[in-house]
Amino acid sequence: MELIYKGKTKDVYKLENGNVLLKFKDDCTGKDGVFDPGENSVGLTIDGIGKANLQTSVYYFEMLKEAGIKTHYVNANVDDATMEVLPATVFGHGLEVICRLVATGSFIRRYGEYMKDGTPLEGGYVECTFKNDEKGDPLVTSEGLAALGVMSEEMFASMKEQTLKITKIVADDLKTIGLDLWDIKFEFGYNNGEVILIDEIASGNMRVYKGNTIVDPVELTKLILNR
Repeated sequence: MELIYKGKTKDVYKLENGNVLLKFKDDCTGKDGVFDPGENSVGLTIDGIGKANLQTSVYYFEMLKEAGIKTHYVNANVDDATMEVLPATVFGHGLEVICRLVATGSFIRRYGEYMKDGTPLEGGYVECTFKNDEKGDPLVTSEGLAALGVMSEEMFASMKEQTLKITKIVADDLKTIGLDLWDIKFEFGYNNGEVILIDEIASGNMRVYKGNTIVDPVELTKLILNR
């Protein structure tokens, strides 16, 4: 297989059939050895988290498929920690989309003078950052994306609508096992001109609480899959 890209948490390969293979790794974003999905660099390695993230992704991609939401997901091999997906072009040099249901993490680090940590964000708050470690993954608005030629405002509207729908599906599912989703990170691309969810829907990309305690990603995967 041809290696296309080596990412922080997974490597990307081109398949002979034109699709793409994602190889999940055990690296996680964080700082000083502490997991934090809001950080923009790898901060620790958790044994088995690659397969755990894949299993969680498959679980939710199948759920979205049943809900009629198109994604890049085709199939997966959990034993090999790989997932086959449709080819999709990323926006710009890579764009992350965060949906926040509760104010915490980097949101509070930016805006803490206006809001307390743990404040609910009614209806969900969607924000985008460019994937650029050197610049600290800078925030960008829909107008900025359009001005830069990264995506049209119509594409952004579609992406935001999908983000809110997908976040609600994940949050509602977690509530059935007594968990609260605080925020979640997605990536989108376009396939044949259509904006679709790409990458993963993994425990390592979401912040989930049980009461007042954050659930670590490995434990979260167990709770999601072993119900």
